[in-house]
Amino acid sequence: MMGVKRLLGLATQWLLARVLRYDLMLLTIVMCLITVGFITLFSAGYSFPWRIEDQMRNIIVALTAMFIVSFVPIRWVRKVSVAAFAAGCLLLLATELVGVTVKGATRWLDIGVRIQPSEIMKLAVPMMLAWYYWKRAEQTVWWDHLLALAILSVPVAFILKQQVVGTAILVSIAGLAVIFFAGINAKLVTACCAIGIALMPLLWTMLHDYQRERILTLIDPTLDPLGKGFHTLQALIAIGSGGLSGKGWMEGTHLDFIPERTSDFIFAVFGEEFGFVGGVLLLILYLSLIARSFYIAAHARSRYARLLAAAIGVIFFTYSFVNIGMVSGILPVVGVPLPFMSYGGTALLILGICTGILLSISVDAKD
Repeated sequence: MMGVKRLLGLATQWLLARVLRYDLMLLTIVMCLITVGFITLFSAGYSFPWRIEDQMRNIIVALTAMFIVSFVPIRWVRKVSVAAFAAGCLLLLATELVGVTVKGATRWLDIGVRIQPSEIMKLAVPMMLAWYYWKRAEQTVWWDHLLALAILSVPVAFILKQQVVGTAILVSIAGLAVIFFAGINAKLVTACCAIGIALMPLLWTMLHDYQRERILTLIDPTLDPLGKGFHTLQALIAIGSGGLSGKGWMEGTHLDFIPERTSDFIFAVFGEEFGFVGGVLLLILYLSLIARSFYIAAHARSRYARLLAAAIGVIFFTYSFVNIGMVSGILPVVGVPLPFMSYGGTALLILGICTGILLSISVDAKD
């Protein structure tokens, strides 16, 4: 009995010591974003009370996952990288075979709870690529980058087949970030960019009609104000009506006209209720989150930790930039949530795990 008590006491001391070495700035920023997000969603979701309840559960699950992962040494995370990537690919394959079809797209898998496997790859891909470059250590040569691109192309091809363009973009950027930070030659990057620009006319012909319409609507939303341009126009009206200081919490008058106001377009609700000042403060929070992620990456002790932390920083940046740009009318409308604010289970869980990994890296850097 005394042995069990002593063991529990030692475990408690270890956990407490680890918590005290957390990067408190990162943790504070994330908790602020979650709080602001729930306050905004509470206002946006008055017509969907079940979504408010679901989001409370989602937040609890995400925070639980974040703290559990933060207690896991980063070397253990490295050891499961290949298994996580393989499991994610198998889930994508299972989605193709027995997935749930909603609104004409098969993107979800029912395993007792409904999950979107493509969301998992946002983290599994950079984990896998960071592991690969760690394994190659100082022996990295030019063809390693080609092999890394081949690894990246497998999940991206699956995701594109499921017509989840926004997620495919995020997964691609997360993977390319690892390749870039691994030290790819600048000339090769320039060559790839030139090839990409040259292939744009071909890529245009490969896009679906609805994807072309989104791009054309971006240029001029008034071309189809009641159709493809409706989302952007209503979001801009809501943000503009907020003025300098906003209309106040729960005082938004355009909520019924903002599509997907609890998920992809929650920033429009925030902009109307908290105005320009609130928007600037929110942007500062996101910039602080991204900057802190790169700070942790810069002080990480291993190549794997540095590459993964930097990729997570890029994930936070891409999420924020694409979502706010989409809602503000400077980017096409794609299904990308606003980090820690938009309604959603799988996406919030992955973001929580990302934060847990950053906390774990910050603790290991202080050992």
